[in-house]
Amino acid sequence: MLQRPDTTPDISVVVIVYNDAARLPTAVQSVLEQTLRNVEVVIADDCSTDGSYEVARQLAARSDRVRAIRLPENSGGCGEPRNQGVAVARGRYVMFLDSDDTLEPNACRNLLEAAENTGADLVSGLCLRVHTDSRHGKKAPWYPWLYRETRTFGSVAEIPDLMVFDTLSTNKCYRREFLLEGGLAFPKGIHYEDLLFSARAYLAASRITLIPNTVYHWNVAEKAAAKSISNRRHEINNFADRVEIHRRIDRVLEERGRPELKLHKDRKFLKHDLVLYLRDLPFLDDDYRRRFASLARDYLRDFPPEAYEGLSPVHRLCAFLLLREDWKNLTPAIDTLINPRKVSSPLTERDGRVYWCAEHLDDPLARRILDVTDLGHHARPVERLWLRNQVTSYAEKPGGIRISGAVVNPLGVIPPDAELKAELEFRARRRSPQTFRFPVRRVRHEGDSVVWEAVVPLAARFRPLGIVDEVWDVRLYLSVDGVRTGSRLTVGRTALEDAGVVRVRPRLGRMTADRLVPHASAKGHLAFRLAQHGALARRTSALVRRNLHSPPAALAKKTARKVLAVRKDLHSGPRKIAAYHRMIRLLPVRKGTVVFESHLGKQYGDSPRAVYEELRRRDLPFHAIWSYAGERPTGFPEDAELVRRWSWPYLRALAQAEFWIDNQGFPLKLGKRPETTYIQTWHGSALKRMGFDEPKYRVMPEHEQRAYQEAIDRFDYFVVRGRHDERTLAPAYRISEDRLLRTGYPRNDALVRAKDAGAPDPVARELAERLGIRPDRPVVLYAPTFRERNGKVRTFEFPFDVDEFADRFGDRLTLLVRTHYLNHVTLPPSVAGRVVDVGGEPDITPVLLLADALVTDYSSVMFDYALLRRPMVFFTYDWEEYAGSSRGTYFDLAEEAPGPVVHTAEDLFDVLEDLDRLARDQEARLKEFVARYGEYDRGDAAARIVDRFFGTRGDAR
Repeated sequence: MLQRPDTTPDISVVVIVYNDAARLPTAVQSVLEQTLRNVEVVIADDCSTDGSYEVARQLAARSDRVRAIRLPENSGGCGEPRNQGVAVARGRYVMFLDSDDTLEPNACRNLLEAAENTGADLVSGLCLRVHTDSRHGKKAPWYPWLYRETRTFGSVAEIPDLMVFDTLSTNKCYRREFLLEGGLAFPKGIHYEDLLFSARAYLAASRITLIPNTVYHWNVAEKAAAKSISNRRHEINNFADRVEIHRRIDRVLEERGRPELKLHKDRKFLKHDLVLYLRDLPFLDDDYRRRFASLARDYLRDFPPEAYEGLSPVHRLCAFLLLREDWKNLTPAIDTLINPRKVSSPLTERDGRVYWCAEHLDDPLARRILDVTDLGHHARPVERLWLRNQVTSYAEKPGGIRISGAVVNPLGVIPPDAELKAELEFRARRRSPQTFRFPVRRVRHEGDSVVWEAVVPLAARFRPLGIVDEVWDVRLYLSVDGVRTGSRLTVGRTALEDAGVVRVRPRLGRMTADRLVPHASAKGHLAFRLAQHGALARRTSALVRRNLHSPPAALAKKTARKVLAVRKDLHSGPRKIAAYHRMIRLLPVRKGTVVFESHLGKQYGDSPRAVYEELRRRDLPFHAIWSYAGERPTGFPEDAELVRRWSWPYLRALAQAEFWIDNQGFPLKLGKRPETTYIQTWHGSALKRMGFDEPKYRVMPEHEQRAYQEAIDRFDYFVVRGRHDERTLAPAYRISEDRLLRTGYPRNDALVRAKDAGAPDPVARELAERLGIRPDRPVVLYAPTFRERNGKVRTFEFPFDVDEFADRFGDRLTLLVRTHYLNHVTLPPSVAGRVVDVGGEPDITPVLLLADALVTDYSSVMFDYALLRRPMVFFTYDWEEYAGSSRGTYFDLAEEAPGPVVHTAEDLFDVLEDLDRLARDQEARLKEFVARYGEYDRGDAAARIVDRFFGTRGDAR
């Protein structure tokens, strides 16, 4: 039982308050309304001057579960009020609550139950950040990955992420004796006291329990005039306090002999604490910068090189450049930190690697830190780069503005002889049909940049509506030989306030606004706000705005909001699903209509493509519809109707189609009418366990299993390529014998024909010419599958040194790299011409035809490539982890593989030394492998499917 017969409270919640009389009652009420009733409230007032203590006393007078204390003088922080609250608390456990936050109704009960059941000194639950001034009710859980399930640890060393990330004191319940016996108290007279208190508590606890329940609502008001302590980052003492707290934590870790935890904390400081201040640095004066750099340098100089490992390239180079006080290269780096996709530096290439800047590269540590090759900027065309565009001058004139800027040109991606054109676009931040464009009169190369100048006649041509389109953003669109790329205008500390005045005439009249005021947006970009000048004008504007809140205006706005809500609802997922099922009931089937989809609309390829092309080759009458994902379809056939996945035309096409053909699965929640035939061609035979053979599906709730099975039951036919598929995929997806199509995969017809022909395939030849691959060198394809960690796809990393591979084999063979479609690869410039990324090829079949040998791991590509009877190598460097920790496998690859199974990079390189010998040695095993796993692939799968379902069709309607 959680209720105790004596008067000792189970939990004392210490509510601290300072000049927050209005919100204090709500915080206290959230405690009094807890489902656990045996809870007391201790209000600790930090000598408020606004009547908060009087409110506290009134609350205490109304409930015998509330007590109020007051500090004799203001402590200047949150720590001492909490200490005083703990000193007078009577509960067996203690929690902390700020006066502007609230507890979740079941917080105390859930935390207490966990503490009693596990004997933990400290129990922590999920904190939810509630953005109180968000128009859309934004809520964000605080480090949710820590709280996915109930877990108990004997030491924080078992989960170091807890100590370095969740440093809050307020989402936790502490055993009071644990706090008193350990002398655990908050530091006085310094901000960021939570960090030190939490670190000491974590280290002292003999048992820590985490629960997945939300316990604390952290109310955040980002637009508040009075900034919270953590948001006063423009005050240098704020950063000084944070550094001092971290120094104290370092001393505690040193005293307790926890250097491994210090390394975790140092990394977190570099990618979180430091970043908070770096974001504001471009907007602050030189005096602040110097003092900030001095404080940071004194602290960071002792960080070990290992602290930079595991950080993103931008995080680590910002810290390094700050240490060097290299403002020239740091300021652009901070721009990229604020805008992660932006390329802010001209970059430099050295010895086949790409670096942020040319400076400091004589230092080996600097070379590692400044290496940004993995960002892949060097491999992207100009239209896929978001380039930094620094405003270099700005002046307001009576007729408009005179403005100039410089667009960074990384690695010369904009050629010096390119034809350059540009225009500026003014667009309302809120959705508006109005967009104003102005030509840029001069664009030219200058050093590492493309510079531009423009005179923008805003007074004459800029006619906003007024009021509803108050804020306007500016973009420059640069055309390079007809290819367009866009950029925002970075202003930083550009003097905007004294530049002059730009008069404008809104369509609703000058009573709403009469000028544009430039300012820097939160991300450092040029923006404009409509404003009024003069007392009379401001009164007129205020009158207009008051009228906007009058009953007629309120009714108009309410009606407009309803229209927008209806429009939003019409495009919502549930509405589309419901409408789709009405279409099935009401609309007729369109005979001869076939909807094709490959890999969820990501490409035009695989077996659906092979069936489509067989239909076209025979010139059969049918209406083809291909689905595509994303904004614009690329690589899809021009003689088919294209529909975007989940669009209304897509739903209608599925509802009325006579045939569905795909290789992965149309949306699971879309049922299929009986008159539609669903041919599931699937996307590969299986080594790893699939479907209901996967552990995660076996432990699914019954209703989720039922829904998944209903989606699978839509398959009228399921293509298999051998008896192995019948023994694995069919039972894994509970597909009955009568629904199996024993034709083999249509995508593999080309492979079988190429093997039988024994001559170079013309499709492979065309691909080699397009990629610039020398015909006199063998081609090796590396095609690994993806890896998962904690249910998420891991970023691809080469398991061997690709530079070493290129150096060893580059003059003898060409390596093609094709990662799984869930991954992507970035190749360094050093391997150009010797290693080629073919991940962007929409169809893998030409790539397989081009390759003379395959290196893979556990990918189903092994079953397809074997049809060519060409050598394969299996690089299974993580077999035990993959087979044991993931889904498990249907067979032992080491026993069944039709080629060498190697575990180290050196063994892989040795095997590839002689491809001819490799082919001779594995010829018999390849033949057996195909007979065992692909006996239905005979080169006529597409023809057999078309014969069965389309061969005798009449005209399409």
